[in-house]
Amino acid sequence: MAFDHVAAVETVRENVIEPEAIDIDAAGRFPRAAMDALAEAGLLGLISSAEVGGAGAGLDAAADVVRRIGRSCASTAMVTAMHYSGTVVLEAVGPVEVRRAIAEGAHLTTLAFSEKGSRSHFWAPTSSAHLDGDEVVLDARKSWITAAGEADSYVWSSQPVAAEGMSTLWFVPSDTEGLKVDAPFDGLGLRGNASSPVSAAAARIPADHRLGDDGGGFDLMMGVVLPTFSVLNAAASVGLMEATVQLAAAHLVGTRLEHLDATLADDPVLRSQLASARFTTDAAATLLSDTVAALAEGRDDAQLRVLEVKAVAGDGAISVTDTAMRVCGGSAFRKEVGVERRFRDGRAAAVMAPTGDALRDFVGKAVCGLPLF
Repeated sequence: MAFDHVAAVETVRENVIEPEAIDIDAAGRFPRAAMDALAEAGLLGLISSAEVGGAGAGLDAAADVVRRIGRSCASTAMVTAMHYSGTVVLEAVGPVEVRRAIAEGAHLTTLAFSEKGSRSHFWAPTSSAHLDGDEVVLDARKSWITAAGEADSYVWSSQPVAAEGMSTLWFVPSDTEGLKVDAPFDGLGLRGNASSPVSAAAARIPADHRLGDDGGGFDLMMGVVLPTFSVLNAAASVGLMEATVQLAAAHLVGTRLEHLDATLADDPVLRSQLASARFTTDAAATLLSDTVAALAEGRDDAQLRVLEVKAVAGDGAISVTDTAMRVCGGSAFRKEVGVERRFRDGRAAAVMAPTGDALRDFVGKAVCGLPLF
């Protein structure tokens, strides 16, 4: 019998994620209970292959899970998205014992690409890797790692050891000596995703922890990571937008103006603004579904869709949450309404590399028939 990911994620969302979302945001607390519940439900092993004990599901199921989680807690959605983004690399070229642990829900992974020296150009890291006998020595200043200090491992990028190419990827256990989470996260949005800078000072890992070929990181980033990350980041934004429109509509319907014997929903201007937010949400959701289909079918426009979807969903989340703040008026600024949290989370998700501006540049090049790199 196929794994019912919808029933599994909805159970976790209703019983764990939704009740904890407000406190996770207020305290800037990592959603450990949610991640444990997702693991117990078999959802951390969702895209792990059946041969190592996973559900063997595809990107469509992963996007659906992240989208549903994003309706309740964008921080939890983003941690899950980054786990799946790391998992696809490990499934392709990682050690089998780690793949089994992920499939069992006993191992949480994440990406470690973003650096101070490369910013949105994550495919060209400035960090180094040097061979010393049967070990590799890593030195780096990673600017942001989701689930820093919380994940069990990082899919880590560096410059190649000896080969030509832009980068090499590594499997790096998070408890490796020489790694340091430089500061706790205390930011505007996605406050529960433990996104923090991490430094590596002569951190040693076995040389056989390399993922793929030396110098082959670029191909893995673009061919394996980027499609998954872009789709799942967009899925989190779509889920956030769906929840925001629902919250705004409930506020309009539920706010009665006694002196007019009407509700806010009777105002055609507010209804029009809410409709525009719904248009934006549905357009992003449709592009998300088409991107997943393009990848599954190997369509010629799949790469273009991958570049578009994160930018469209990120811009959409900013637009929809901004509209909801205006539609709900002063009430939107109260945390219990739930719109203000989505307003902040949408902005934080949109600036994860590659940013919307970088993606628009790529799409512009693609439309003009220019090389992307």
